[in-house]
Amino acid sequence: TWHLKKVPQIVSERTFSLDSPTFKAKPKLELNSVCGIECQRKLPVPGLSDLKDILSYETVFENGTRTLTEVNVLGLMLDPGENTTARTSSRRKRQIYGTDSRFSIYDKRFMTNFPFNTAVKVSTGCSGILVSPRHVLTAAHCLHDGKDYVKGSKRLRVGLMKTKSRGNGRKRKGAKRSRREATDPEGAPEPRRRSRSGGRKQRRRKQSTADGVPAFQWTRVKSTHIPRGWFKGVSGDIALDYDYAVLELKRPHKRKYMELGISPTIKMMPGSMIHFSGFDNDRSGQLVYRFCSISDESNDLFYQYCDAEPGSTGSGVYLRLKEPNKKKWKRKIIAVYSGHQWVDVNGEQQDYNVAVRITPLKYAQICFWIHGNDENCTQG
Repeated sequence: TWHLKKVPQIVSERTFSLDSPTFKAKPKLELNSVCGIECQRKLPVPGLSDLKDILSYETVFENGTRTLTEVNVLGLMLDPGENTTARTSSRRKRQIYGTDSRFSIYDKRFMTNFPFNTAVKVSTGCSGILVSPRHVLTAAHCLHDGKDYVKGSKRLRVGLMKTKSRGNGRKRKGAKRSRREATDPEGAPEPRRRSRSGGRKQRRRKQSTADGVPAFQWTRVKSTHIPRGWFKGVSGDIALDYDYAVLELKRPHKRKYMELGISPTIKMMPGSMIHFSGFDNDRSGQLVYRFCSISDESNDLFYQYCDAEPGSTGSGVYLRLKEPNKKKWKRKIIAVYSGHQWVDVNGEQQDYNVAVRITPLKYAQICFWIHGNDENCTQG
């Protein structure tokens, strides 16, 4: 059952203008040298002053301007305990663990309906998930390497899966959208010489959609929020705990989105099972779904062996639990898939696929980014 929790309040205090980013960082779909399970156990729980710094955030706007917003945290009950984890046996160093258990979603009845249609493609090469009519949740390292914003994030776009276009009588606007749909991983339109035979190109795209390969409707991103905890020099080795970001779309979509939830502990999950869908690079153009059990956890991370490849980074990890006092089941996002990581376990390098948990604090911050106030974010 989903249990309601009273969450702390994230309150904006001051906003400063910063210099525009250079957008020169190279995107990395796999991170190195992160604080592992043993390292996480030794870290002290951040104090209030640390959290205020970590949860302050940068906002980058479509025109390239940037601001820093300092926040205060209200109603927080600090737990003096350590970052506890459940110990597990080690596994072999592989990214696809044993038999590949991923499922490619081909049928448009599933692909374009809830929950699969909440998965989106980010133009820097990652995935994301719809969390409101205007907002997408993804991983921070899809946009920022800890020091600078990655190439392509200046003209950031989000691709929403769609069925075949029916025209709607708006030929000129439809043609513009068709050119946007054919983009490279950096979000730049293909050279014009490749789109002269528009009729043939459109027929091929319709055929591919009918064969189960999703077409995308690309929407520009109006602004991006990233917590300062992700930036190197602010949180040091615990940056991975804050590998999440929210994108605000320039235009709202009209499809169902996934609600946020606070991640329960492993013991509170049926079968310790999680699910997520994204656009893995080794299955180009396909929506890929998977589920698996979580192997280990810290206060901020889930360590698991869900089969995944680069491209699915930033996917929303979700659970399906019952609503309190109701017989209805509901899916909610409880983590953001960060990717394949090498971590220290008992003094040895071990690999896991890692997801960043949505804790009460992160729930409060993401909810604040979505609603612009803390009034709608008191219960998680």
